Amino acid sequence: MDLTKKQFEILESYAVNGSLTQRQLCKMTNQSLGNVNRLVKELTEYGYISKGNITLDGIQALEPYRVKRAIFLAAGFSARLIPITLNTPKPLVRVRGQRIIDGLLDACLGAGISEIYIVRGYLPEQFDQLLYKYPMIRFMENPMYNESNNISSAVVARYMLSNAYVFEADLLISNPKLIKRYQYSSNILGIKKERTDDWCAVVKDGVITEEKIGGQGDHIWRLLGISYWSEADGHKLSNDLLETYQAPGGKERYWEQVPLLYCRNKYSVEIRECSEEDITEIDTFRELKEIDKTYDV
Repeated sequence: MDLTKKQFEILESYAVNGSLTQRQLCKMTNQSLGNVNRLVKELTEYGYISKGNITLDGIQALEPYRVKRAIFLAAGFSARLIPITLNTPKPLVRVRGQRIIDGLLDACLGAGISEIYIVRGYLPEQFDQLLYKYPMIRFMENPMYNESNNISSAVVARYMLSNAYVFEADLLISNPKLIKRYQYSSNILGIKKERTDDWCAVVKDGVITEEKIGGQGDHIWRLLGISYWSEADGHKLSNDLLETYQAPGGKERYWEQVPLLYCRNKYSVEIRECSEEDITEIDTFRELKEIDKTYDV
């Protein structure tokens, strides 16, 4: 049977954390004690929970929501990080001794996600060094990376997007727990802002209703380049990405504009909250020097 979202949140908490009290569940799921009591009773009657622990049947009930793979979009040149990126693709730049992409890869493996694809373009052979530490990686080639925005990388990987995370490969992650083994529905990570000049989303009742550059108010969220796509939405994206890319001006689009703008009526994409401390976007060489003083020479 399909789980409701609230049932999923309870069962997923058990699966990740083991035995929990109902008060701990309240804190983890932001639900009232009364709701938690009711949900635990329901899940116990279904045989998914027994004596404060998830059962094998409970694990099986979560299987349709298990993240199956991770796609990294890593083909671009990153001109704003010159001179570092003249010889090194941005995801492979080291920050405090570690390649930027390593933190994301480690987070995926920590969540049990070992089917990993990297879409590469600029200096592609340099990504081969990752295989020493991550032999499970498979590469996908984007020959159009220098002639289009990142939609071309998503088109390359369009058949792999069901039950999948999609990462911009240049994000410095500090909270690997953001990458979860199970996800209930399609979502994008975001940070709630009073005002931003960056790409952002307008959110109503937890669902993204508009994507734009810059905004202010109670419903504005700055979007980050980590998203999850359900099985059904992944199948739709495989067609919609290609159609948008082949349309006039399509090569200039960003890939997430397909579900959030150009084909918005086909998707319901939720916002998933994180904080400024969880993920750092390094867009310029100046920002890199501020984070890692070894570059400030």
